[in-house]
Amino acid sequence: SILIIGAGRSASSLIRYLLAKSESENLHLVVADLSLALAEKKTQKHPNATPIALNIFDTEERKAAIEKASIVISMLPAHLHIEIAKDCLEFKKHLVTASYISDAMQALDEEAKKNNLVFMNEIGLDPGIDHMSAMKVIDEIRAKGGKMLLFESFCGGLVAPEFDNNLWNYKFTWAPRNVVLAGQGGAAKFIQEGTYKYIPYSALFRRTEFLEVEGYGKFEAYSNRDSLKYKSVYGLDNVLTLYRGTIRRVGFSKAWNMFVQLGMTDDSYIMEDSENMSYRQFVNSFLPYHPTDSAEIKTRLLLKIDQDDIMWDKLLELDLFNPNKKVNLPNATPAQILEKILSDSWSLEPDDKDMIVMYHKFGYELNGEKKQIDSKMVCIGDDQTYTAMAKTVGLPVAMATLLILNGKITTPGVQLPIKKEVYLPILNELEEYGVIFNEQKMPYFGYNPDLF
Repeated sequence: SILIIGAGRSASSLIRYLLAKSESENLHLVVADLSLALAEKKTQKHPNATPIALNIFDTEERKAAIEKASIVISMLPAHLHIEIAKDCLEFKKHLVTASYISDAMQALDEEAKKNNLVFMNEIGLDPGIDHMSAMKVIDEIRAKGGKMLLFESFCGGLVAPEFDNNLWNYKFTWAPRNVVLAGQGGAAKFIQEGTYKYIPYSALFRRTEFLEVEGYGKFEAYSNRDSLKYKSVYGLDNVLTLYRGTIRRVGFSKAWNMFVQLGMTDDSYIMEDSENMSYRQFVNSFLPYHPTDSAEIKTRLLLKIDQDDIMWDKLLELDLFNPNKKVNLPNATPAQILEKILSDSWSLEPDDKDMIVMYHKFGYELNGEKKQIDSKMVCIGDDQTYTAMAKTVGLPVAMATLLILNGKITTPGVQLPIKKEVYLPILNELEEYGVIFNEQKMPYFGYNPDLF
């Protein structure tokens, strides 16, 4: 019996996969969600599935459900895993989540090991497939006797090319709030050619790298917040370059930077009377007062953009200056209002499909020669339910769950998927579902091409 807690968007491919395997693997799924209707929709009256309504804040109800399971999958928001994890310890159940390991989760490691329990975390897309696809190549390089010099890793959720029909080349395919708040909370930290580098939030979207993916064209990437923590995770303590970034289409970051400079991505204060504010008033509240200049003219002057600049067209496309559209959000922060305005234009249409792009670069030295491998993966969604995001987050979770149940993953403790026993079978099986990494040998340039 597998208990799946949370039947939201990321659970659709996970549930479909396990139901498809339920006959041959003799599985019964209990799909629990606060909304019974959602759990019923995802299980589709399958004979090997029971949808239940579950309020995880009801301790008795939660413990009863966990006690009956053989293994628990938590697809809840990250901060809610910890109570589930403590119950799993109490009833000696394995646990699988797609979220980053929090300090609270890490603190359960010793106890999990004592009870011979696998607490597998970070096994979605990012984190998840990124760890597994990176470790596979890093381990292969080390097995040959190679020394790692450079590791760069990029990932992004985008709209599939045939549905890419706005000037921003972007639509929300996942949590819009995370997109609006991306990069906040401290400088981006990474290493380039042996030197620690820091980019403050105010400059983050003007420092991008370009990437080319065959058949899909050119992309850009801005730096993630903390690349340095992957030094120890991947055993790259002596690497010269370590950088992780988020992928967008070229031109997105420069345009997004307009919102940053205006102050619209700020989530630290509430705007007065936000409920009755128009979109135009929202924009104007960040602009200096002028007795005659319009909000449009003030915006262009402040951002130093001409009226024939594509940046201006991007702003106009969002209908930002409409005096008749109301925000309708009480006690809202600028970031919340911006999210609402963007959702008007960037929500996926019913027939739209999403796309995941992942790109790794591995630089290494072998027998005195510097070499590079580039590894790229593109995954396109089937539809709005079985999206590329749901597939790449949910399938690794489901596959890991079966491997634990069948005794193929046995290393106990709080962990992420960086061991061969975990990543090899999962990466191999993901290929059957269209999640395929194409590896290419490249000349190694590092960041000092003049030296070579």
